[in-house]
Amino acid sequence: METLVTVLLVVVSIALIVVVLLQSGKSTGLSGAISGGAEQLFGKQKARGLDLYLHRATIVLSVFFFILTILLAYVL
Repeated sequence: METLVTVLLVVVSIALIVVVLLQSGKSTGLSGAISGGAEQLFGKQKARGLDLYLHRATIVLSVFFFILTILLAYVL
């Protein structure tokens, strides 16, 4: 059981790293620095398409990561 949870934790960790690296940055270069203040003042537009999917996948994978970590540390 411990081996199975450890293998799942490694797979989820690698998937989480890949999903985070695939996401686009919040600001790119000077134009991102200038528009960053406007986003805080007026609110950022919602992510669309692939960014929305990657955002949701990040949340799901991070929840799995924490559950597996707690399970491995305290239960097993």
